[in-house]
Amino acid sequence: MSRYWSAVVHQLKPYVPGEQPKLANLIKLNTNENPYPPSPQVLAAIQAELGDDASRLRLYPDPGATGLRAALARQHGLQPAQVFVGNGSDEVLAHIFLALLKHEDAAGQPRPLLFPDVTYSFYPTYCLLYGVTARTLALDEQLGLHLDDYIAQADAGAVIFPNPNAPTGRGVPLADVERLLLARPDMVVVVDEAYVDFGAESAATLVDRFPNLVVVHTFSKSRSLAGMRVGYALAQVPLIEALERVKDSFNSYPLDRLALAAAQAAVEDEAYFEQTRQAVMRSRDWLRTELTKLGFEVLPSQANFVFARHPQHSGAALQQVLREHAIIVRHFRQPERIAPYLRITIGTDAECQALVQALVAALKGSL
Repeated sequence: MSRYWSAVVHQLKPYVPGEQPKLANLIKLNTNENPYPPSPQVLAAIQAELGDDASRLRLYPDPGATGLRAALARQHGLQPAQVFVGNGSDEVLAHIFLALLKHEDAAGQPRPLLFPDVTYSFYPTYCLLYGVTARTLALDEQLGLHLDDYIAQADAGAVIFPNPNAPTGRGVPLADVERLLLARPDMVVVVDEAYVDFGAESAATLVDRFPNLVVVHTFSKSRSLAGMRVGYALAQVPLIEALERVKDSFNSYPLDRLALAAAQAAVEDEAYFEQTRQAVMRSRDWLRTELTKLGFEVLPSQANFVFARHPQHSGAALQQVLREHAIIVRHFRQPERIAPYLRITIGTDAECQALVQALVAALKGSL
């Protein structure tokens, strides 16, 4: 700590990202990256943007991300003015927290932001950073999310939840999201759809109908572009204008020229996107079957990961023994009720097979 810190810094509990080790021959199944490379069209678009001498890099990128927003609007059946882009979905979410999720009642008292007690751990970090009052609602015993619980919170000012949820992988039906929007037109509802392309139903189809809805997507998962840092939000124009005001008060150029070119090419190669996401879902279903055979309880997943626990071994012990086999997975010590679980990213078929083989050996030897 330093006497030069601003007061808010003392209160922060920064988000802890997944480990990014630099080890040879590592099977990395801890941060939900796509196991497949990006579309070949992405690489061609980056090279075209660079040109022969990379002279374009001396110029600022398009602050309005015009081409990318137009491509995303076409994909979702919306208008470019209904699309906001940023430096990864984390930055998009940060702007949403500041612009749309801090509200007070007529007496000046905070109206809490609602989100699940087991969810993406950046949400409480943003609440501390921006002074947003939070209220968490417990998942059920099977770690399922029930939106009726959110409808019942009459004093709430906004709601945010991932669909599918993280780290559980469980999704909620689109009909439930629609019911929440119909019941609570007084609240901003943010649906964080980082993993939606792996089997859940997107609320993007509801954007034109509901002025209080924001849908957030990322290119880090289903588009294989975690290294390029591109995310976006879909909403009606007044909400997008609020996000633009925050962005242009913070950084008018959040996406560089190569990221813009790469993301637009990824959106436009629909065939490659479909091919790779289907491959991930097939591998996920195979892995769930194999883990179940080994005695694991595996939650239903609509994401590119599974959340699993073994009744006879702790999550921490399993994580350690896998590490000894050069396989890293994610283990959360908090909240305490998810400590028995491992979150395992879906890798290639060969990586999933290596994981199962390592677990078979470990369980035979009782770890």
